[in-house]
Amino acid sequence: MNIHLSKHKCTECGKCFESSVPLAVHMRSHSGEKPFECTVCKIRVSTSAHLDMHSRIHSGEKPYKCHMCDKAFSQSGNLKRHMKVHTGDKPYKCSLCNKSFSQLGNLQTHKRQVHSNIRPYDCPYCGKLFAANSDLKRHVRTHTGAKPYSCRHCSERFTRTVQLKIHLLESHNEGTWFTCRVCEKKFSLNGDLKIHIRRHEGVKPYVCFECPKRFCSSGELKQHQLVHSDIRGFACGFCATSFKRKYSVLYHFKRRCSKLGFTDM
Repeated sequence: MNIHLSKHKCTECGKCFESSVPLAVHMRSHSGEKPFECTVCKIRVSTSAHLDMHSRIHSGEKPYKCHMCDKAFSQSGNLKRHMKVHTGDKPYKCSLCNKSFSQLGNLQTHKRQVHSNIRPYDCPYCGKLFAANSDLKRHVRTHTGAKPYSCRHCSERFTRTVQLKIHLLESHNEGTWFTCRVCEKKFSLNGDLKIHIRRHEGVKPYVCFECPKRFCSSGELKQHQLVHSDIRGFACGFCATSFKRKYSVLYHFKRRCSKLGFTDM
């Protein structure tokens, strides 16, 4: 081992650094120290670099651009993962069906959503269940009205990044509209345009592996697969009974739990 590096060794995990500065930053991961605070949402992080990356959530800034399509990202790691879409590299294969994925996280999400009933994260407002905490956080904003995405040109704030993008296009002429060549309908996302064009062409590339039905988008396929699965994505917040669809839990509450004196739903 380099003698110089050994002088700057973490006493907790043994990792070595070239100088005392990166070692001091690394030690925060063990101590839990988070000296940098976001001025918008007050979240605290351990390094200034992490704060810079986090701030892009509010500003909508995406400096890492794909040279093969219009997509841009706030982090370089996200761009690297995106590039696999163009190379076609899908090394992560599902052991339960024939689907494969470019990212391990996507495979894990697929297994939870399609092949598992596990939904550990529940919404305290409507009882909807989620496989990932990040999905729950996005959903909760629909109830709380939280708007973490801010426009860099004016005071407007938004719940979702796509809302910010539409605002930039409509109000500040920033970005690119994607226009349908058939009906000239405009979209803020190229992916939405592709799905729209499939409807004109009658193309349905997403096939249910349980029946012959086909769909234009993966979202439509996921919604349909609830028919075949035992996944119950909604739960009553009072008795914990679970259901496949939101209207079912609302109907259940009105018929059952409301008679027990619960009136907060």
